Amino acid sequence: MNNSSHPYNKVSSLKWLGILLAFSIILAACAPQPAAKAQSVPGTVAYTLKTGMGDGKMVFIGVGGDIDGVENPDLKAQPGDMLEITLIDGDGAMHDIVLPDLGAASEQITGKDSQTQIHFKVEQDGTFAYYCSVPGHRQAGMEGKLIVGSGSAPAAATAPSIVLDPANLPEPVGSRGPQKVMVDMETVEVEGQLADGATYTFWTFNGKVPGPFIRVRVGDTVEVHLKNSISSGMVHSVDFHAVTGPGGGAVATQTKPGEETMFTFQALNPGLYVYHCATPSVAHHISNGMYGMILVEPEGGLPPVDREFYVMQGELYTQQAHASKGHLEFSAEKLANETPETYVFNGAVGGLTQELPLKANTGETVRIFFGVGGPNKISSFHVIGEIFDRVFEQASLTSAPLTDVQTTLVPAGGAVMVEFKLEVPGRYIMVDHALSRLERGLAGYLLVEGEPNPDVYEGEAQPGSGH
Repeated sequence: MNNSSHPYNKVSSLKWLGILLAFSIILAACAPQPAAKAQSVPGTVAYTLKTGMGDGKMVFIGVGGDIDGVENPDLKAQPGDMLEITLIDGDGAMHDIVLPDLGAASEQITGKDSQTQIHFKVEQDGTFAYYCSVPGHRQAGMEGKLIVGSGSAPAAATAPSIVLDPANLPEPVGSRGPQKVMVDMETVEVEGQLADGATYTFWTFNGKVPGPFIRVRVGDTVEVHLKNSISSGMVHSVDFHAVTGPGGGAVATQTKPGEETMFTFQALNPGLYVYHCATPSVAHHISNGMYGMILVEPEGGLPPVDREFYVMQGELYTQQAHASKGHLEFSAEKLANETPETYVFNGAVGGLTQELPLKANTGETVRIFFGVGGPNKISSFHVIGEIFDRVFEQASLTSAPLTDVQTTLVPAGGAVMVEFKLEVPGRYIMVDHALSRLERGLAGYLLVEGEPNPDVYEGEAQPGSGH
């Protein structure tokens, strides 16, 4: 008898086949599944960017479509569009992509070919920055633009520059004898450019930050005339740290809008001294830009150098976060807590980088008169790639200078004079070596031209260099 044809055997085989099929389905359901690629939401405008290197910089590189292979491509959308941006890590380093003006930010990814995605809706015309927020990456080149509609940016604000040219100094006093010197100053409240797309109401001496560099010699009699612009909304004054007398002159110069005051003093001590407004709240007036320096040269003057520069560091306390656009307002609470949003050289973000960088040539000796208006923070003044040959610590011009100094400490309301010879051409970055402040606007450039000097330095800039 053939057992395979028996009805019981056929039923048994079908039963076991069903059991095996069910068991396979259960195993498949329980097995780990590969991660599904995020799908585009219907009606979105989608872009893919990959991180990488290009032209010596860190960049975003377009993937696919019209942006394929383009470095830091312009992304385009229309008001009302949903936007999807996929970011692929092309170099293995940590990256993200953020658009702070639109409230969009991805997670940070690490590892070659890892991915992340952001989705957000754009509501109005404008041009908005996208960049990598990992410290240093934006400065190294990872920044592009999202252009929505016409690309007009109503949130951006413009105003006149308040940055004082660091090369704008009076001639050295030299070997002349003591004499009477007249100093005319005017306090002016002016809306000025704080950063790209951001303005602020500065309070100034002579319309610039810092105020004018005043140069006298020991033994001079100085007659100070202080006018307060009729357009001012505040009383202003001036306190010279070089003055021997009540309030440094501030008690004699509490000046109402539209009025003028004056006082005289004899310059008894050589040195480099800060001056500032000393009208309550003193810290508020200083933070808004009311600071400068006066140089009292010693008898016989200072040794000659090829170039001199005037640089001051300050802090701004705004209600809005650093890098906000539009007109920014002062925050009394942040000032009281000593938590500035922005740090500046000569009044504005980019003032000594994009607008008025310091310029010199190889073989020249430069002298920088550096001061901290503050009102609160100490500076660790440093020039990346240079060493100070001479540092006149605490701006004492009658003491022997320190030599071969990398970084010098300057207190709020203090100053220093540094000198060094330029050996190698290139771009040198002035910083406060409390380097988190670099991310809040505090940088200046010293641009040095000349022939290469391979005996002193030789090397090619690598991709991603922030210098």
